[in-house]
Amino acid sequence: MVLCSHASSNLKHGHRRWPSLHGHHEKGKEGQVLHRSKRGWVWNQFFVIEEYTGPDPVLVGRLHSDVDSGDGKIRYILSGEGAGSIFVIDDKTGNIHAKKTLDREERAQYTLMAQAVDRETNKPLEPPSEFIVKVQDINDNPPEFLHGPYHAMVPEMSNVVITDETKPSKTQQLKVYPGTSVMQVTASDADDPTYGNSAKLVYSILEGQPYFSVEPQTGIIRTALPNMDREAKEEYNVVIQAKDMGGHMGGLSGTTKVTIKLTDVNDNPPKFPQSVYTMSISEASVPGEVVGRIKAKDPDLGENGLVSYRVLEGDGVEIFEVTTDSQTQEGVIKLRKHVDFETKKAYSLKVEAYNAYIDKRFDSWGPFRDTATVKIAIEDADEPPVFSSPRYSLEVQENAPAGTVVGRVHAKDTDASNNPIKYTINQHTNLDRFFNIHPDEGIIKTTKPLDREAMAWHNITIIAEENQNTHQKASVHVSIKVLDVNDNAPEFAEQYEAFVCENSQPGKLIIIISAVDKDETANGPRFIFGLAQEVLNNPNFTLRDNRDNTAGIYVRRGGFSRQKDDIFYLPIEINDNGIPPLSSTNTLTVRVCGCDSDGTLQSCNAEPYVLPAGLSTGALIAILACIVILLVIVVLFVALRRQKKEPLIVFEEEDIRENIITYDDEGGGEEDTEAFDIATLQNPDGANGFLPRKDIKPEMQYPLRPGLRPVPNSVDVDDFIKTRISEADNDPTAPPYDSIQIYGYEGRGSVAGSLSSLESTTTDSDLDYDYLQNWGPRFKKLADLYGSKDTADNEDS
Repeated sequence: MVLCSHASSNLKHGHRRWPSLHGHHEKGKEGQVLHRSKRGWVWNQFFVIEEYTGPDPVLVGRLHSDVDSGDGKIRYILSGEGAGSIFVIDDKTGNIHAKKTLDREERAQYTLMAQAVDRETNKPLEPPSEFIVKVQDINDNPPEFLHGPYHAMVPEMSNVVITDETKPSKTQQLKVYPGTSVMQVTASDADDPTYGNSAKLVYSILEGQPYFSVEPQTGIIRTALPNMDREAKEEYNVVIQAKDMGGHMGGLSGTTKVTIKLTDVNDNPPKFPQSVYTMSISEASVPGEVVGRIKAKDPDLGENGLVSYRVLEGDGVEIFEVTTDSQTQEGVIKLRKHVDFETKKAYSLKVEAYNAYIDKRFDSWGPFRDTATVKIAIEDADEPPVFSSPRYSLEVQENAPAGTVVGRVHAKDTDASNNPIKYTINQHTNLDRFFNIHPDEGIIKTTKPLDREAMAWHNITIIAEENQNTHQKASVHVSIKVLDVNDNAPEFAEQYEAFVCENSQPGKLIIIISAVDKDETANGPRFIFGLAQEVLNNPNFTLRDNRDNTAGIYVRRGGFSRQKDDIFYLPIEINDNGIPPLSSTNTLTVRVCGCDSDGTLQSCNAEPYVLPAGLSTGALIAILACIVILLVIVVLFVALRRQKKEPLIVFEEEDIRENIITYDDEGGGEEDTEAFDIATLQNPDGANGFLPRKDIKPEMQYPLRPGLRPVPNSVDVDDFIKTRISEADNDPTAPPYDSIQIYGYEGRGSVAGSLSSLESTTTDSDLDYDYLQNWGPRFKKLADLYGSKDTADNEDS
């Protein structure tokens, strides 16, 4: 079976032969029979042009088998990629057609399987074989810049021609590179690069000339003009075109936009807009004050535009300085020292502005610096007085009488007017008014004697102001030292108390004493210690001066007794070496104590020897414990007695009149809690049983009415009181008079209403109070209130 391509060019491809199912017999030269298989399939690659838009399906090729005699008994079958959907075969003739338009960019080739079978039995007549249908490319895709639009940067002033740095020889040519590379753009074409020129691209520049160019084959963009200045134009828009078919007529093209920005280089020196600057400053200005500002312009950016300033020369180099403001790039002229109009009225400075960072490529363009002259005029000002010294230190003797001269301060007006000066003391520094000053002469005097020991230094502030202009004033600090005189006698360094054992031996040291003196060292130590004149021959103790500002007290005799003398007072005289010398007498207390054999103190109290032998410590503790127990028992007994409540009035049933008590004093008010058990109200636990009224003695106690249950612990006092009122209203033994009760606690929502049984009595009461008529005239009113109903009924009847 043979496969024939529809295109004549396809016949040039190689073919394969496959053995047929039916063989032929041939004889060899020697008469032997040779069996030769018949040729079956002859294969070629099929080609189908893409994007075919004709009215009929495209004939791809034809299949034909050697066993096909044309009688229609053979059926051709096509299978594989696209079989049936894209490629169809005429099962009788073997013609293969493409019924759909193909796109190479979607699929470049298809692999199919062909086979010839018997139409009746469906048996393969020849084995299946594989062939390929390739889609032939046409130029149907334009170039595309997949990563556009582009952004690039190139330094300003970039070179257009770049050469090797090595010097060429006579036979060697200089290598030249056309411009500085900016960036490379790349376009892609979906057409087949192996077939024709459909994917062969050529680059060209449509916009951006004459500043930039592009290499046609690589797409590298380069600078085309020299000395492109960022300060003149910073950004360029370049349009690059990529065209296929090698750039020839009929090729497809695509474009992209490239934004190229020039980056800054230091190609501009700083420049002062004027050569001379004029400024002025008052002579009253203080160092550090700003005189003025100057600025040199530099159009460069970033560190290329940083400008620094310095003073080169001038008569004001030591008086003024210039610093650089990093925010504004200005040169700040500042006062460095005080200026005086009367001394010098003007100064001149030569200031230089220069770039901190220099690009050596542009050294040949000239120095990257500029200079300007700054002239500074000094303005006259009404200045405050000036003291002859910035600080005064004076001295005065302590205890000097009032009016003693301490010293003098002096100030003057440096202005041409030379106004007179007035002196005062800042009283905030002279709160105790120790000093005053002469307003015209500046002489400082004391107003009272000074005590060095109270305050050794005095610091005051003297104010000098012009008489004609009090706003112009100056101040100076004056330190006054109070010189010491020997006016304080020495005294004990602390309150000493010595102890001597009863069994001490003569010559034993019992204490070492020292002294202090409030005066300075020149009038204080060294101290001289000695016994007072009246005890110079003291039989008990002696004193020894150690000559190091201390002294030791020693025992002169033995045999001390606490029962006889338990304490001694020893007067000691202390002298200093001041001029004149001063002395004082201080008393040392010496106690006699009992000691053990090692000299350790046991007791310094004389009472154990005076009192007779008594009880031991343990016995005393036992007695105190018994007393405490008895006191606790008494307190408990009293507390229990207070908790016991007795009825106020007990009415006997036999003769209630005998229990009527007449009294004129008023009740205790809210403090009277005897009429009712207040503990019951404060503790709802007491409501668990029936508690009889304590202002009467009932004949009998009735049980609780049905439905009246003890109040639980959680019930409020309000409910408890309502329960008690209900019980009182229905109690036949209740007395005929109101019972006022004081309650320590009101329940939630209590309106503090009356709890009187008069208000809560029922109209249908069965109580009989006729016996009140027999009590006499004193109970007539009460009998009318409670017995009027029956009486009125009888009268009506």
